[in-house]
Amino acid sequence: MPLKEHGWGRTGLRVRSVAASVWFGVMLACGSTLCAAVPGAAQAQPPLVRQLGTIKTIQGNTIKLTPDDGPDVTVVVKQGARMLRVEPGEKDLSHAVPLDLGDLQVGDRIRVRGQNTPDGKSLVALEVIAIKHLDIQAKRQAEQTDWQKRGIGGLVTAVDAAANTVAVSVRAQGVTKTVTLHITPSTTLRRYAAGSVKFDDAKPAPISAIRPGDQLRARGNRSEDGSDMQAEEVVSGTFRNIAGTISTVDPETKTVVIADLLSSKPVTVQVSPQSQLRKLPPEMAQAMAARLRGGAGGPGGQSGQGAPVGTASGPGAPTAGASGRPGGPPAGGPRGDLQQLLLRLPPVTLSDLQKGDAVILVATESGEAGPVTAITLVGGVEALLTASARSTQAFTLSPWALGGGGAAEGGEPSQ
Repeated sequence: MPLKEHGWGRTGLRVRSVAASVWFGVMLACGSTLCAAVPGAAQAQPPLVRQLGTIKTIQGNTIKLTPDDGPDVTVVVKQGARMLRVEPGEKDLSHAVPLDLGDLQVGDRIRVRGQNTPDGKSLVALEVIAIKHLDIQAKRQAEQTDWQKRGIGGLVTAVDAAANTVAVSVRAQGVTKTVTLHITPSTTLRRYAAGSVKFDDAKPAPISAIRPGDQLRARGNRSEDGSDMQAEEVVSGTFRNIAGTISTVDPETKTVVIADLLSSKPVTVQVSPQSQLRKLPPEMAQAMAARLRGGAGGPGGQSGQGAPVGTASGPGAPTAGASGRPGGPPAGGPRGDLQQLLLRLPPVTLSDLQKGDAVILVATESGEAGPVTAITLVGGVEALLTASARSTQAFTLSPWALGGGGAAEGGEPSQ
């Protein structure tokens, strides 16, 4: 009988232990005359607790663990504790192998079950299940390679939930083509959370959540003519591209109000720690504007909801191109040039932005009437926005800063 899976937190790694079942068995046993003969026996046994996170330091049998949430935890591995190693992506412990304490290293992901000491300062581990950080890196690299090889990215043009198909407009090598995705029960469907710029926050969502105009990435096997794909994994999201001038900057609340050129309405933009802020040097903006006025460059992007295929930039944000997931080649034309240039520009802060500055940005939808959250915001674009009427279309940004690699580490082992 399959058993319920337990979460591994933001990395998407999950494992299941029999420790809870053993404890449940103890509880049942304490209903017998044996436990009745020992008053208070059940109360004398501390409850089992679980911690999961990344090893920060390790010395002997003492581990300093950095959990996914909360402060560091001191873990003391009890002699005779059950120790197992699983590979990233395993769905259960059927292929787990024994692990020696000396095999653990800084950076490894572990899930610990045990009991808190009476003073509450440490956790005595009765069980440690580990995923080696080198295995995680290898899995992530293999997945990125596969996304480049078998992945596509583009804008959703149609969704047929009844037929389980999604039509995506994909541009590659200067040609736009429609690819029909075929969704099966085994297809992994994920969607960016409203107001979040983190890939790790993407949640499972049905095909009905995908809408025309959404940005979408998919991975799977394509037909010989490339017009159909049997999708294995799909990640989608609704994003906004905004171009305008800054009305106010509030470093205290980390917000910027922008007068949107398209809607002529103010838009409040929240800047999060994950938001990427850049500013084009004047000479760079002028050179790009000259190209635009001369008609150089490729296709324009999509304004409003949805974002064009391109690359994201910034620390920890791998590039993502028309090939699909991070690591793909950048899109061509002025948009691709802009994205490549952003990779080489140093980050700026809100204090570097002033009232009246022209900016372009890609942002998440808030899901309500509240502010949008900036994914990438670029200042110093006055020359671009005045170069021609089509400049706001030609210079839009991609939202796909898929940092974290949670999906690459994924796997939901259970027991």
